[in-house]
Amino acid sequence: MSLLQVKNLVVEFPHRRGALRALDDISFEIAPGEILGVVGESGAGKSLTGAAIIGLLEPPGRVASGEIVLEGQRIDNLSHENMRHIRGRKIGAIFQDPLTSLNPLYTIGFQLTETIRAHLPVSEAEARKRAIGLLQDTGIPAAEQRIDHYPHQFSGGMRQRVVIALALAAEPKLIVADEPTTALDVSIQAQIIQLLKKVCKERGAAVMLITHDMGVIAETCDRVAVLYAGRVAEIGPVHEVIHQPAHPYTAGLMAAIPDMASDRERLHQIDGAMPRLNAIPTGCAYNPRCARVFDRCLTERPDLIEAGATRAACWLHDATDPHRGHDAIVATHGEALVAGERAVPDATTAALEVTR
Repeated sequence: MSLLQVKNLVVEFPHRRGALRALDDISFEIAPGEILGVVGESGAGKSLTGAAIIGLLEPPGRVASGEIVLEGQRIDNLSHENMRHIRGRKIGAIFQDPLTSLNPLYTIGFQLTETIRAHLPVSEAEARKRAIGLLQDTGIPAAEQRIDHYPHQFSGGMRQRVVIALALAAEPKLIVADEPTTALDVSIQAQIIQLLKKVCKERGAAVMLITHDMGVIAETCDRVAVLYAGRVAEIGPVHEVIHQPAHPYTAGLMAAIPDMASDRERLHQIDGAMPRLNAIPTGCAYNPRCARVFDRCLTERPDLIEAGATRAACWLHDATDPHRGHDAIVATHGEALVAGERAVPDATTAALEVTR
């Protein structure tokens, strides 16, 4: 049974010319203990998906249709008060900037113990003991002393460790981590990602990891969902998506990763930009940027289609389409990359080199 199910989720923002769809028919599942990566360019809908799941959509944004189901309970239609009890207890959240995630007026010990006692029936002494244990588990040295320090007394990396401890405080089943390393130095990023992976595995928590970094995805996640223009372009096991991308957009992202061993003088790039919400193309949203586009792509929107071990929203995988036969795809910067060729000399290695 899935821990989280997102079914045909649509998020809209009102506009004078009609509602704008920021998320358009998003569907995916997360199993208990699984780490699902959500990746894409800025504006793809990654953070908005996370906000919808934890019930923190900024007005006037709203869930227009679809369902979000956690442990068999639908949560997208809960009242604000009921959702507040779900948040923290069943869903933990880690945001981009650890400094703004913590209240500067209170010690981290106070914030941790209050969170624990708000969701778990424990005494103040027991809550403090648990808080110290969480700080120790997340790598805070001298946790017994530092629990009484304020957020500004910690470095950025240490603050993010505190935020991870805070997200785990009420023993949630799901952690939504939205770009948890973006505000940190490169040297600290790998430590934080490994810490998040370690503590969540030890505690049996599933993770939805939102990032734009394919290196982080390659090193951390079990599966990955690639978002484009508020839609799922491809979803599947990380190894397959990275090594045999089934959607031209995914392949473009992979080909754009710098390869340290390559003698190429120019880096690959995906031509064009993410479309505005009020100018989403008809048919496949990626068609203006795709080198493999054909007539059907301009008029019909593809659903997710089985493509080997993954599923991709691309007509090139439709068994009934005469254009089918290009086993894996891909087009980037005007070059067609066919399965079996090394579109990226070694995509996983290249991705990990970026992380290092």
